[in-house]
Amino acid sequence: MLGADVARQLLRAGLLDELRLHLVPILLGAGTSLFDGEQVELVPAGKPATGTVTHLRLEVAKQAGRVSESGA
Repeated sequence: MLGADVARQLLRAGLLDELRLHLVPILLGAGTSLFDGEQVELVPAGKPATGTVTHLRLEVAKQAGRVSESGA
């Protein structure tokens, strides 16, 4: 499992293929925004599993010509 900051850095670098988000309907505090200023296209991969927690599986759409911060 990754924290929001690490996940955001990987998204920015184009190194994530898929996100699995687990949404729990409780308020824990301010927290860290996952997509703070990032623009990314997410495509649902299957149906969400719902109950007391919602489990989402999302594929990250690859953008043509996207270059990582390292210039690779």
